[in-house]
Amino acid sequence: MSGRSNPVLITGGAGFIGSNLADRLASEGHDVLVFDALLRPGVERNLAWLKARHPARISAAVADLRDEAALSEAAKDAKAVFHLAAQVAVTTSMADPVEDFEVNIRGTLAILESLRRRGARTPLVFASTNKVYGNLADVPLQLLDDAYTPADPILRAHGVGEERPLDFHTPYGCSKGAADQYVLDYARSFDLPTAVLRMSCIYGPRQMGTEDQGWVAHFLIRALKGEPITIYGDGRQVRDVLYVADAVEAYAAAWNRIEQVKGRAFNLGGGVANAVSLRQLVEHIEHLLDRRVEVSHGDWRAGDQRYYVSDTRAARRALGLSEPVDWRHGVAALADWLREQAAAGLHETSASVEAA
Repeated sequence: MSGRSNPVLITGGAGFIGSNLADRLASEGHDVLVFDALLRPGVERNLAWLKARHPARISAAVADLRDEAALSEAAKDAKAVFHLAAQVAVTTSMADPVEDFEVNIRGTLAILESLRRRGARTPLVFASTNKVYGNLADVPLQLLDDAYTPADPILRAHGVGEERPLDFHTPYGCSKGAADQYVLDYARSFDLPTAVLRMSCIYGPRQMGTEDQGWVAHFLIRALKGEPITIYGDGRQVRDVLYVADAVEAYAAAWNRIEQVKGRAFNLGGGVANAVSLRQLVEHIEHLLDRRVEVSHGDWRAGDQRYYVSDTRAARRALGLSEPVDWRHGVAALADWLREQAAAGLHETSASVEAA
């Protein structure tokens, strides 16, 4: 992973994780091609930030995943592909399942086909989601310290492993799950060096949290502005949160070790040590800000998991990952970054959130 040659292609490279990954790779001396439709509010600032930091390394193709000609052109000389671009919201998939399908399944298949036809065995690492495991409704839960936790002691100790059966819920779960399986099958059927990272909740700088995605940043944005937070469900639902620098390390490691991990999917999150309920996060934000945060509740949303924590043991072994940033420190760092953005008038807010 060194030297100036063909670019690394990052679809969704102006987004939250994509821009952090692009910054890492450009800092290591790679040329990076950012392929992004720039549809999400604020991501154009991420692209401008990347170009300012790495003017000789960052280039951009502003196009949609559904533009197969543009996608094929972007991929034709790539030495590696990180496929992060997607339709990312459960709510949007419920409102427009066809668009969700076209972006997440057809877009993924288009880039896989482009690489297959090229015949150069170009590595591809795909950003999947914990939603491929469904709502985990069969997992018996108990309440402990204002958070749901599994009754089963093994699951409680380690989290959800990759052996968990796939169970797609909502159009978003179906589209991301199908794309996940296509990526794995192209390794099996066509010997394309691909790997899948099934992400839990990633958070950190450059995240534009909204009601549908990026709930950690969203909570902080609302709280910093003194605005109320609406939580769907009772707030005791639990996620394992992972600081973005740790996620970027996993993506880079997957590329570095692609021949060893090709055809494999890994659960990527903060693990049991970084499992937190929505209520616990609000309590920590109140501690950071030294004031109360106003919270209201809405109904549970389709497909929401009351508990999801990644079993990270396989990823840590296969990818050589170190201990992740403690969530309390990471949230404090994100709060500092958001304060800087707020001072410059550079972040958006929205009124409600589901755990993604």
